[in-house]
Amino acid sequence: MSVLVYLIPVSIALGAAGLLAFLWSLRSGQYQDLDGAAERVLFDDEEGPEIGKP
Repeated sequence: MSVLVYLIPVSIALGAAGLLAFLWSLRSGQYQDLDGAAERVLFDDEEGPEIGKP
C-alpha cells in the first residue's frame, strides 16, 4: 500500500508531461498540414539526383 504513495504522483507527473508536450506541439504548428506529407510522397520531384552524368 505504501507503494501507491510513490506511484500516484509519478503517474500524475507523467500524464502532465504528456499533456504539456501535446499542447506544445499544437502551438508550434505540428498539425497544420496533415495531408501535405502524404501527398508529397506520391509526386516526383522536378529535379532528382543526377547519377552517372559528368
